[in-house]
Amino acid sequence: MIDAVTTEWASQLGRWIHVIAAVAWIGSSFYFIALDLSLRKREGLPKGVGGETWQVHGGGFYRMQKYLVAPPELPSELTWFRWESYATWLTGFFLIVWIYYVQADLYTVDPAKLALAPWQAALVGIGALALSWLVYDGLCKSPLGKNDVALGAVLFGFIIAMNVAFLQVFSDRAAFLHTGAMIATWMSASVFLVIIPNQKIVVADLKAGREPDPKLGRQAKQRSLHNNYLTLPVLFLMLGTHYPLAWTSAYAPAIVAMVIVAGALVRHFFNTMHAGKGYVWWTWGGAAAALALAAFLSVAGRPSFETVDWNAGADRPEAQTAAFQEAMLVVQGRCAMCHATEPGWPGLASAPKGVRFESPDDVIRHAGAIRAQSVLTDAMPPNNITEMTPDERRIVATWLAERDAR
Repeated sequence: MIDAVTTEWASQLGRWIHVIAAVAWIGSSFYFIALDLSLRKREGLPKGVGGETWQVHGGGFYRMQKYLVAPPELPSELTWFRWESYATWLTGFFLIVWIYYVQADLYTVDPAKLALAPWQAALVGIGALALSWLVYDGLCKSPLGKNDVALGAVLFGFIIAMNVAFLQVFSDRAAFLHTGAMIATWMSASVFLVIIPNQKIVVADLKAGREPDPKLGRQAKQRSLHNNYLTLPVLFLMLGTHYPLAWTSAYAPAIVAMVIVAGALVRHFFNTMHAGKGYVWWTWGGAAAALALAAFLSVAGRPSFETVDWNAGADRPEAQTAAFQEAMLVVQGRCAMCHATEPGWPGLASAPKGVRFESPDDVIRHAGAIRAQSVLTDAMPPNNITEMTPDERRIVATWLAERDAR
């Protein structure tokens, strides 16, 4: 009981803090991209200023100027935008450890693909995130990094290749999540290891009376540009773990590709608009077409009843007990019409969160979630729409108590 409560609250508080940090990071990032693109050159600007813009907000007027490299003198007060990025990544890393590694048997390991121990899943996941950063950083610093279009194409291919690799090792849901976490790692590591360090070098040069190297600003701007175009796809991949239709499809890598294209097109519209270059409305059509194709692929590649192993786990000692068999009947009678490969409940295209109760192994694997949703609380079935009785909840509780006693 304590474990279930701790798991539930740690997950909810972790997500809450993660979202707060992400809102702060994305908000400041989008604002500064829009600010940078709205700058205009005018007569009488101070030396070194590349442009300025006037803005109005909250009843006041703001005059914003940007130095292409650095001001001739460092101001006494300087605001650094970095904690938002660090807090977002750290809270996200906590969640991936707490949910996908501590509870790897439930969310990450798919025995049909690779029977990993939880520590092995964690090692593979963290190692892949670290290795992907080395590849990304190396590509940006290579001669390829001088061509933004070519670099973007290679990185696009690398993201899809990593999604395919994750699918060979992890559950479909975990593969989707790790793809998003990988991109998020690039974004935050760019702030921590490139953007902020480069700015600190510029500050040190100013204090020492040296002329800052313009290359440092260009490197930081390239990483900021990547972060700008990758933000929306990362949000989709993270939120998408709650909507199985995309990641359970056999065409999941193609769906990831379409989401990246759609997100990049939407950002391109706003970037062009903020730069004063007009409204490129075709980007919305392109984004809609990409998402429509993603939706089509999610249905075309969905699993079928032919892939269901109805007897999986039936030979386990736990599945042979009378308490489990009674609980299994309750779960299948009250929950399986929604939690199935092809849900029988109208309006559901796939099992909520990808959780299915079609075999003894399915029910045993999700024992913790069943306890939290149907024994400790009456959250499931929602609004008790299948009329699960108190006696039936006690039957499930009896099985869980027996399970805990082992």
